[in-house]
Amino acid sequence: MSLKIAVIGAGNIGAALIGGILKSHLADPKDVVATDARDERRRELAEQWKIRMLPADNREAAAGRDIVILAVKPNIIPAVLNDIRGVLKKNQIVISVAAGVPISFIESVIGNKIPLFRAMPNIPVVVEEGATAVAGNHATTPEQRKLVEKIFGALGAVVFVEETHLDAVTGLSGSGPAYIYMVIEALIDGGKKMGLSQEVATRLTEQTVLGAAKLVRDSKLHPAILRDEVVTPGGTTIAAMHELEKRGLRAMLISAVETATLRSREIAAQITEKFAASSPPANPTIRKSVRKSARKSEKQRASSRRH
Repeated sequence: MSLKIAVIGAGNIGAALIGGILKSHLADPKDVVATDARDERRRELAEQWKIRMLPADNREAAAGRDIVILAVKPNIIPAVLNDIRGVLKKNQIVISVAAGVPISFIESVIGNKIPLFRAMPNIPVVVEEGATAVAGNHATTPEQRKLVEKIFGALGAVVFVEETHLDAVTGLSGSGPAYIYMVIEALIDGGKKMGLSQEVATRLTEQTVLGAAKLVRDSKLHPAILRDEVVTPGGTTIAAMHELEKRGLRAMLISAVETATLRSREIAAQITEKFAASSPPANPTIRKSVRKSARKSEKQRASSRRH
């Protein structure tokens, strides 16, 4: 049976989700609707996937859908939630990929009886090699969890975590591609410094990184064991490893994950504080819930600074 799915926001992540949904046969093109404010983007995706595209009618898109995916920027989440809350029903699943927007805020607008998942995918989902972490609210069921896993599983690896761990996920896999791009760039430059052409250095580097990652994933061995298989006494690799240890590569990467995690917490707190300040006086429930979330985020920041 084809599910009826709405994707609100058709940027890079939203478009990747549309592709994953259709390729995994969760829905037929006729049962998928997406929204985007850009005329050219709507034409492009309608032609590519044969789905229905709407300019900005989020309410129409969400009404009667089995799954509603919120793939918009965090700053417009309040407006989108206000658009759709009147048409959402308890049997619908809502999935948010808006970075930094807590489940508690979304629930304060649409209620806590609707099954709600918050997901943190990374950019390689656009080539179906992404890493996505998902947290759900108390209204979700094991069957719904399996369904969400299938959606994101079409785009790469999926793990389920507590929502409190999503900042660490952001620091690791969310920002992680940028760390790896920097490593790739440096390896290419190293090859060029030693006389290789740009083309040769790039091809060798990209395959080396891809192959190493695949070996870690497929072998299930600890990276240290795989590394030791490459190292020979008195050889080139152990000499290079010594240099990397002296330069502190390992410590720098650990610190990068830590720094990005702490920054993610700060951004989440700023987002909730902004929502609290902008919530209309006529909606005190939202204001109270968001302020509570902001205070919780501030406590987490203070705890992180102490440690």
